[in-house]
Amino acid sequence: MRVDKEALLIIDMSNDFVADQGSLSAGKAAQTIVPYIMATAKRFLEKKHPVIFCMDAHDEKDSHFELWPPHNIKGTWGQAIYGELGSWYEAHKTDENVIYLPKPEYDAFFQTDLEDILKQMAVDCVHLTGVCTDICDFLTAYGAYSRGYKTVVHRQGTATFTEQHELFLNHMKAIFKTVIV
Repeated sequence: MRVDKEALLIIDMSNDFVADQGSLSAGKAAQTIVPYIMATAKRFLEKKHPVIFCMDAHDEKDSHFELWPPHNIKGTWGQAIYGELGSWYEAHKTDENVIYLPKPEYDAFFQTDLEDILKQMAVDCVHLTGVCTDICDFLTAYGAYSRGYKTVVHRQGTATFTEQHELFLNHMKAIFKTVIV
C-alpha cells in the first residue's frame, strides 16, 4: 500500500488579504480560519511534512494592479504574513520543512519553484488552505492537478470575500477530483 507524502500550502494569508485594514481583505471570513490553519500546520510539521507559505509578491508598478487595488507589495506591511500565522512562521522558519514561496500570480505553481520543491521532497498530495477560495486557492488546485498532484482542500481553512466559497469548493471536487475535508 502506498502512503502519500503530503504538503500543506498556506495561500496568501497576508495582512492585505486578511487584516481589517488590508487593501484587499476578506476580513472576518479570513481571520476566523487562522486557528484552523495554525493547528493544521502544527500537525503537518510534527509529521515532517512540508508547510509552504505561498504568498503574493508584487512590485509597486505591477500590471496586476490594473485589475485589483495595489496589494502585497514586496517588503511592505501588507505583504507580511498575518497575525499569529506570521509569528508561527517566524518561530519555525529555520525548519527545513517550513518554506516561504513568493508568487507573482494567482496559481502558486506559475513562475515559482513550487513544483521543484514538491518533487525534491517527494510530495504527491497537496493540501490547500488560505484565501481566496474562488481565486488563488482554486487556481492553485488547478496548477497542482495539471501537474499530477492529488489535491485536498480544507473547508474550514479556506475563505473568500465573495459568496462563492461553497461553489468553488464543489467545482474543485467536480473538476480536479479534489477531496474536500
